[in-house]
Amino acid sequence: MDLFNYHRRATHEVRVGSVVLGGSRPIRLQSMTNTSTRDTDACVAQALRIAARGGEIVRLTTQGTAEADNLSHISAELRRRGCMVPLVADVHFNAAVADRAARVADKVRINPGNYVDPARTFRSLSYTDEEYAAEIERIRARFVPFLRLCRSHGTAVRIGVNHGSLSDRIMSRYGDTPAGMVESWMEFLRICVDEDFADVVISIKASNTVVMVRTVRLLVATMAREGMDFPLHLGVTEAGEGEDGRIKSAIGIGALLADGLGDTIRVSLSEPPEDEIPVARRLVDHIVDRSHTPHIDQPTAPGFDYLCPVRRRTTAVDRIGGDRVPVVVDVRRMDDGVGDYGDRRPDYIYILDDTTVAPADIPFIVDHHVYSGCPDTYPAYGADEPAAMDAGPDGLKFLVDEGPTVTDAVADTLARHAEAVVLLRTDNDYGFRGARAYVHRLMMLGLRNPVVMMATYRPADVEMLQVAAAADAGPLLFDGLCDGLALCVDAGPVTPDEAVATAFGILQAARLRTTRTEYISCPGCGRTLYDLQSTIARVRAATGHLRGLKIAVMGCIVNGPGEMADADYGYVGAGRGRISLYRRRECVERNIPEAQAVEKLVELIRANGDWTNS
Repeated sequence: MDLFNYHRRATHEVRVGSVVLGGSRPIRLQSMTNTSTRDTDACVAQALRIAARGGEIVRLTTQGTAEADNLSHISAELRRRGCMVPLVADVHFNAAVADRAARVADKVRINPGNYVDPARTFRSLSYTDEEYAAEIERIRARFVPFLRLCRSHGTAVRIGVNHGSLSDRIMSRYGDTPAGMVESWMEFLRICVDEDFADVVISIKASNTVVMVRTVRLLVATMAREGMDFPLHLGVTEAGEGEDGRIKSAIGIGALLADGLGDTIRVSLSEPPEDEIPVARRLVDHIVDRSHTPHIDQPTAPGFDYLCPVRRRTTAVDRIGGDRVPVVVDVRRMDDGVGDYGDRRPDYIYILDDTTVAPADIPFIVDHHVYSGCPDTYPAYGADEPAAMDAGPDGLKFLVDEGPTVTDAVADTLARHAEAVVLLRTDNDYGFRGARAYVHRLMMLGLRNPVVMMATYRPADVEMLQVAAAADAGPLLFDGLCDGLALCVDAGPVTPDEAVATAFGILQAARLRTTRTEYISCPGCGRTLYDLQSTIARVRAATGHLRGLKIAVMGCIVNGPGEMADADYGYVGAGRGRISLYRRRECVERNIPEAQAVEKLVELIRANGDWTNS
């Protein structure tokens, strides 16, 4: 992996109906209907809306044979209307349904966690090596006929592993780990290779972005060792809606796209499915636009582990670096006014004007030329001003520099000033790659000065800022190279306050700093038997003031209990108009009438001592 120069991962092409993905083809955008697959008119209408917004592939839940059979009617009506968008059957729990769907769909998605293995029950199982090998043969005996059926009908296959639905067999041997998810894939991919069946796309989805990114990186490395080049579908499952959904999707998907991984994506939002496509388009366009950067000649720092990175060791200075959570720096001019931060107050304010007036009761940073020694005020120096820093005051100070090169003068200055924090600009021609190279150079030089990434954007709206900034920050945060974020909006309709909120959202999405309740919510599909979007709004209204909790709102049990292993509380559809409540993996109340479920959720949180009124 070349960390500093963009190279799209080499994969073979896979045809899905009228669309070819992989190889040198464009990164394809897709979504999934949330209507009943038995309802032809509703599915056709939604597929047409997805296609009209730029969706190139549409997936439909396919619980049973009735849904599988109706795919042919949905396809026929779409073709009659001139829409050639490929249809993907999404199958869980029932291999016979996958066989049926292979005859009519353009692609069939199967989940290794429940294709042959029973649904996950969190049981601990014990196998001898011989017994485990026998289980693999049982998978082979069922999977090979399916592949041959797909081959005869020209149907592609997606092998989609979900963090929330790993089988008890995999969990018992590998645990709830990236290694377990990778092995869940590899069991099936090795069979595909043995059968010379290449029309396969693979995916891993998790609501935890760290797990998602690390698992895809490990999978790609594992496939490379075994000579496989299957194309990748990327997504963050149960990402949520609004700011949460956009930032979580952009940071997870973007971190992988930025390294050349990924051939098709879905941004999963708990919103109308057609609304996912413009967000995905913005994300892909941003990555592609930033991929054409000048070549960087920089080796990877010794000891850096791309597959399992740890946070770079830095010297703690004031509240920055060491084992402290990453900071947020508000970057603004005085004519922007004082920030109205609400519950997301930045740690520092960097004032771009030549001023010595403190704008708020928050420590602030000013250019050293106007630094006057006021309390809670810290000077900033340019990279070309080492003598000025030497003559400056003791204590915390900032050095403003940009990648990809650490000059000898800067290295010497930082070596003399362990109390200096680098404000590293990433809005030059090199982007985040230059910042990556800069920090790797610091590591090679043995310098432990903290680094805060600072980027300037000119977004047309706040969604553009959320997508672009999350995608840029993702590789640096997941690699452990960053001690803070400073986002600057240069003109336009987005305010510095919104930039601060976006920075906090990015750190929370990267699981580095929690400042408010995180909602893990699925986008909904034909399996969802209640109004997901209105329910999420009611849950947020009732619990949005809480701090540091993870609350899952799930349409059904396919991934619900598994993804909720990472959540404190779960609200899961159990049937039409019925909800089950979970405390982590444990179902504590079943089949509650939907009208009472939010109130019951609040009661559960109160009973466990996690409720606060502030």
